[in-house]
Order: sequence, then C-alpha cells, then structure tokens
Amino acid sequence: MKSNTKHLIDKFLRNELTHDEAEELKKWMDHPENKAFLKQEIQMYHLINAYCESFDAEKAYNNHMIRMGEPPRKKIIFYRRPWFQYMSAAMIVGILLAGYFFKENIFNASQNQTPIIVNNQIEPGIDKATLTLEDGTQVSLEKGTTYQTPNANSNGEEIVYKPTTSSQQPIANILTIPRGGQFQLTLSDGTKVWLNSETELKYPVSFIDGVSRQVELVYGEAYFEVSHSTAHKGSDFRVFHSQQEVQVLGTAFNIKAYKDEMNIYTTLAKGKVAVNYGGKTKFLTPGERSILDSNKNMLTVDKVDVKSQIAWREGVFDFEGMQLKEIMKVLSRWYDFDVVYENKSLETVKFNGILNKSQSIEEILSAIRSISLNNYEINNKTIILK
Repeated sequence: MKSNTKHLIDKFLRNELTHDEAEELKKWMDHPENKAFLKQEIQMYHLINAYCESFDAEKAYNNHMIRMGEPPRKKIIFYRRPWFQYMSAAMIVGILLAGYFFKENIFNASQNQTPIIVNNQIEPGIDKATLTLEDGTQVSLEKGTTYQTPNANSNGEEIVYKPTTSSQQPIANILTIPRGGQFQLTLSDGTKVWLNSETELKYPVSFIDGVSRQVELVYGEAYFEVSHSTAHKGSDFRVFHSQQEVQVLGTAFNIKAYKDEMNIYTTLAKGKVAVNYGGKTKFLTPGERSILDSNKNMLTVDKVDVKSQIAWREGVFDFEGMQLKEIMKVLSRWYDFDVVYENKSLETVKFNGILNKSQSIEEILSAIRSISLNNYEINNKTIILK
C-alpha cells in the first residue's frame, strides 16, 4: 500500500478528510479488495477505541460509507452457535469481521517488513487422543476413525462409556490428549468431560454405586459436568491431582493444572465444590475460582468471569489482561508450535481480546503484528516474534 493511501485512511478514521482527499480515497475503494481492506481497518480501529464499551461495528461501518457516498450494506445475520451465548454483540463482530486482538496500550508497529514464512507446518488443533487400556495397550483416537469395545464407543471426536456399575475394583483407563488436540469423554455414570490440549485423565471404566466416584487429572485442563450423586446412591465425585482434591455431589467446574504452570486453577460454573489442599479446604460458589500456589503453600479464592475461563471448550480463547507470553503458551498447546522471542520486551505486553480456535496461525499473527509486532517468522513449527 502506498504511504499516501495509508495516510488518507488514517485521516478518514479520524474524520479529518478534505473533500478532495475523500474523492481520492473513494476512487481507491472502487477496487473490491481495497474496500474489504478498509472495512477491516475500520473494524480494528473501533475495537481498539471501544475497549470495554458497547460498540456496533456494523453501524460504524455504515456511517463511514454514508459519509463517503456509499449506500449502507444490509445487516449480516449470523446463526447462533453455543459459544455466542456468553459474548456481547461487539465481541461476536470482533471475531467474525475484524482483527482478533486489541490491547490497552497501542504500539506503533512497523508494517514495512514482510513476514518470513519457511515451510509453515502449523495447523489448528483437531479432535484426537490416545486411549491406554489397563494392560498397557494404546489406541489412537482421531476424527474420522471409530473404535468400539464391549463397554465403550468412540467416533473419533469423543469416547462414551456404557452406563454400568461394578461390585469389584473397577478397571482403569487413561485418556491422553497431545498438543494440537482436544477430546470429549462421557464416563459410565453419565459425567461429561471436555479435555483440552496437553491433558491426561485417568478414570475407571465403571463405578461402584454408593462408593465415591474418583478420577485423576494427571495434568492439563478439563471441564466436568458431573452426574448428580442422587442418581448413584449418594456417592460423591472426586477429582484428584497430585497437589489437590476437588469434591462434588453434582455440578460443573473447570480445572487447569498444566505441568509448566506454577498455579492450579479450579473454576466453578454451577453447583458447589470443596477444594482440598494440605489439610485446608475452600468451598466455591458459582463465579468463584480457587488458586493453588504450592510454592507459597497458599490456597486462595477470587471472583472471575466463568464464561471467559471456560470459553476454550466452545471453540474460543478469551484473553483478558493476559501477557503475550501467556497467550502464546495457550496458542502453542492448541497449534503445537514452539515460540522464540527475538524481542524479549514483547513477553510482558498485555492484550485483551477473543480468538476463534479455527483461525490459521498466520491470521492470528497478522492481527497481533498489526498492533505490537515489528515482524514475525514461521520456520516449520517454530514462531519467532520480532
């Protein structure tokens, strides 16, 4: 893009165009690709300046077009999907029509350099897992494949265990989700579990009614919708981790316990849970999150936006006040890449924004670059931020 055109766009966004400049920009917009680019610039500009405010991006675009002598376009109606239920209209527009990030402090990033792409092998994650049976046999589960045993069925996107109980010590299975993967699980008691990338869960093939139902989150992140104890002769449900235990009767909650993170986070969506650590117990109510810092031997509770915390299971990453280093850590698990910071100061830059998990890595990096990066490089499965 010519520097003069960029200058005109900047003035256009600030409502500072003269009549002659407006005519010049209108001629440039006659090309469909240029008009599409301008729309994206408008969307990004308003998302940045409407941080934490209600904003109708469609209306803003139409207003700009009216000023340029263009008729307003028809409003686009998007079909409702599950993850739309917890986002404002401005957020939805932000995901579908605009860039995917906006942050509190805007940097004047250089856009003169072309990103360096060397054999990009980075793809969005898919449904996949490895099932380990009691005898050590491993079975690969992946979208497009099927697997069936006398007590379980898998379509490659989830595995469902048949409703059974046992009077003897239950057989244990292990479900391991790699980087670049996700999977769903329905236990024999009807409890549903969503497993995020780089997660491992150990669980019994069946439970004994009247006896505590127990599973182990070895590491990673999982969201549980627990079948109520009243349907299982009063037996509670417990999720063990090497550092804590969560006890419930029937509820929905999220546990985040990655190996490369210092803290363990337990977020309650509904119901009530007790989080136990080192003889200490914290009871959570909906909208609360416990934070276990084993280094400091502390278990604390704070208030959170639950929908933001569990957005990942609906195909969305919701980043609120997160440093770029933490954002890239989340993205690296889903897209399975390594990241190198050529400019170390980038690690602490904070962002607020929403990301659709189906986006290509180049789209994501381009959005980030438009705000704070000088450039980036993709080399096989490594990203270098500059």
